[in-house]
Amino acid sequence: ATMHQLDVREAKAAALVGTLRPNCVLHLAAQMDVRKSVADPVFDAGVNIIASLALLEAVRLASHASRVVFASTGGVIYGDYTSPPNREDFAKNSDSPYAIAKLAVEHYLDYYGRIHGLDAVSLRYGNVYGPRQDPHGEAGVVAIFCGRLIRGEPLLIFGDGEQTRDYVYIDDVVDATFRAAVEPIPAQALANSRAFNVGTGIATTVLTVADLLKQAAGATDRSELEFHPHRPGEQQQSFLDPRKAEQELGWTAQVPLDEGMRRTWEWFVEAATTGARR
Repeated sequence: ATMHQLDVREAKAAALVGTLRPNCVLHLAAQMDVRKSVADPVFDAGVNIIASLALLEAVRLASHASRVVFASTGGVIYGDYTSPPNREDFAKNSDSPYAIAKLAVEHYLDYYGRIHGLDAVSLRYGNVYGPRQDPHGEAGVVAIFCGRLIRGEPLLIFGDGEQTRDYVYIDDVVDATFRAAVEPIPAQALANSRAFNVGTGIATTVLTVADLLKQAAGATDRSELEFHPHRPGEQQQSFLDPRKAEQELGWTAQVPLDEGMRRTWEWFVEAATTGARR
């Protein structure tokens, strides 16, 4: 494989699609920090909407037969105005520019499917976690907690810790993404027809995540919990109904939460011990 390290906003990225004429484009590049999108929605839209549209245009011009698998979001796209587990056809009342941008790209994918015959799939990932996730900066809470546990630092909780998410292990996400790239998909119809939730269907609180990781670390008393105010734009209750992915793609999550947390913790410990690269 040849790696081209490019900014998705660069014209070179779209040009590469035209040069390679791939059978499938897995579009995972994004500005993925909800807080940053709230602070700078213009920057967020430039990365998550405009750059995505440029890639879609490049795919359209390169080959009408190409498939695009888009990494959308299964959490904030639905907002806090539904009663989880959220299905793909639930109303979308997004509370952050990040979620709005993801939904906008899904609408563009629907357009390219209906008008230009593009095979476009939106995967609405839950909270993805697992080995190799960056514990610094914009990482998910599992990676951040692992890093803080290793350093013996308090685990920071924003809000009361009772907010829920659908935590799905990286191996299961890779499997879902591969299936979306190669399996037959439904005919293009109305919005949501080619959107799939990728999650476990289980609601898990941040406090539960902290407990499971502390158990895996054998560090029940090593790191205290430190509570901070709720952050604007962050959803409170979210978990997904994944049955459509099972019916259409033959996919279900296989890794239980406690097992996934244990694997993740063990990887972080080994990486910290050996200096392994992500």
